[in-house]
Amino acid sequence: MNSGEPVRVGIVGLGNIGHYHADRLLELQADLVGGMDIKPEARRRFAEKYGVETYEDTAEMFAEADAVIITTPNRFHEEYTVAALEAGLDVLLEKPLAHTLESAERIAAAARAADGFCMVGFNYRFANPINVIKHYQRSGRFGDVQHIEANYVRRRGIPGRGSWFTSKEVAGGGALIDIGVHAVDLALYFLDFPEVVEVTGVTRSQFGDRDDYAFVEMWGEDTGAEGFNVDDSASAFIRCDDGKTVSLEVAWATNRPTNDEFIVRGTQAGARFDRDAHELTIYESSKGGTDHLSDTDIETQPNDTHKSEQQLFLAAVAAGERPGRNTVDQALAVQRVIDAIYRSSAEGRAIQLDVEPEATLEQ
Repeated sequence: MNSGEPVRVGIVGLGNIGHYHADRLLELQADLVGGMDIKPEARRRFAEKYGVETYEDTAEMFAEADAVIITTPNRFHEEYTVAALEAGLDVLLEKPLAHTLESAERIAAAARAADGFCMVGFNYRFANPINVIKHYQRSGRFGDVQHIEANYVRRRGIPGRGSWFTSKEVAGGGALIDIGVHAVDLALYFLDFPEVVEVTGVTRSQFGDRDDYAFVEMWGEDTGAEGFNVDDSASAFIRCDDGKTVSLEVAWATNRPTNDEFIVRGTQAGARFDRDAHELTIYESSKGGTDHLSDTDIETQPNDTHKSEQQLFLAAVAAGERPGRNTVDQALAVQRVIDAIYRSSAEGRAIQLDVEPEATLEQ
């Protein structure tokens, strides 16, 4: 694209998250060229709010754009991502990569063959406390990071039963593939994406399929238990080829306090990041003077992680360079773990993962 001109971006999928991305594109002064959705009402709302063209199919919008952001339900990620890549566009694809591992692998293959790139929307990586953790990790402050405790637990937080989020056919799963992907991605990011060799996990459906499911608030309309056929919690243990490990707890609903905490355990220091509270503490020990322990609270400014993610995406599109973060191959590694947890739960055994032999994109 021509240097100095705003990046022309279209949005595929005009639901709430599509509007969320559009708002941030305008704040970043990108050129929002239009939106595409198969639903007439979604197109009408988007056109009225943003004053742009809307489309029932992608061909016309793709011709107007340098890049697209895809925010459709998971089942349709492959269709629109592959089409955009084949049209020569750069893509920002909302997480997860796809609703199944097989679909995710086809997206990754298309991205490897494309002139453009696909960046995957694991926006939590862009939180300022995460940037601080990675800074100190690279500087050696933590020593050798060996284990991550990854938690994304809601006491009550099932999306509207009857929405696509609670349909296995459309979403590919429930709590694990919806919010668990964020926890798995952050854990592997902290470990610098080693090869995962073994996964043991259990997924459960204990609340969403009950007529007496009690909740205080719910995102979306609740159609009742008949609209729910996915998991609402999961527990897993992940082992990597270098001996590093991850323990995972995920839930849309469970009888325990909410927990959005990540603990990084290194040989020289550790860290605790509470994503919900935006709190970061570093834990260290020393023999200086006398044996002692020290805790350091780190204060950072809150930041809009989707906006920070878009800034990197738009800069990469403008420069014509693949971004080094949130790559398709990293997202595929996350999808393999998610798939292995589901398989482990269904088969009642640990799942061995083969080391991926294919050449990958820049990590």
